[in-house]
Amino acid sequence: MTYVIASNRTWHKNLPKKLANLTNEDFVLIDKKEDLTLERLQNIQPEYVFFLHWSYIIPAEIYQKFECVIFHMTDVPFGRGGSPLQNLIARGIYETKISALKCQAELDAGPVYMKKPFYLYGTAEEIYMRATKIAEEMIIAIIKKKPVPVEQQGDVVCFKRRQSADGNIADLTSLEQIYDYIRMLDAEGYPNAFLETEQFRFEFQRASLKYGHIVADVKIIPKKEKI
Repeated sequence: MTYVIASNRTWHKNLPKKLANLTNEDFVLIDKKEDLTLERLQNIQPEYVFFLHWSYIIPAEIYQKFECVIFHMTDVPFGRGGSPLQNLIARGIYETKISALKCQAELDAGPVYMKKPFYLYGTAEEIYMRATKIAEEMIIAIIKKKPVPVEQQGDVVCFKRRQSADGNIADLTSLEQIYDYIRMLDAEGYPNAFLETEQFRFEFQRASLKYGHIVADVKIIPKKEKI
């Protein structure tokens, strides 16, 4: 059998090879939006298309033709929508589940193949790396067991995709909140938590919460030079 891994994040680039070694099956990586086409998938003929951290809308012609599995970092139907990691941590939620969903027209509303418990500690990049390991285990289980997805149960809570401006820590009121904001945006491809003055922008990474203070790396950018 052949399977597709669709992800536009660098921490997933070695996953297809690892899964191939673990399962003796063929895995193909699609990491660009323009490469996810009906024509290409028809040539590959995958049993499943697994979407891990895919930032684009999946065309209907694809999920109607192929079995598409989305990995989402909430216990759906709570937390449907964008930026699940950041929205959870911003709400002070540190325990969640990774849900494997069948793709359908309504965002993150498809039936569930399986869920696994997950904890939101460490930097965003560390969290995403751990999530990759969980997703790897779930992919293998789906391939072997072929579970029938079950409709979601419970109250629907939708998240909005967070924007760069939401990383401003100026109005936060506790060290714990500031620490969470810095770490939840500390990953490749994400705009860092920041503060601004009239002349400068301060961007924060690698935060450590100490007793009564935070230690973090800061990049100071003159606004006139910021593009």
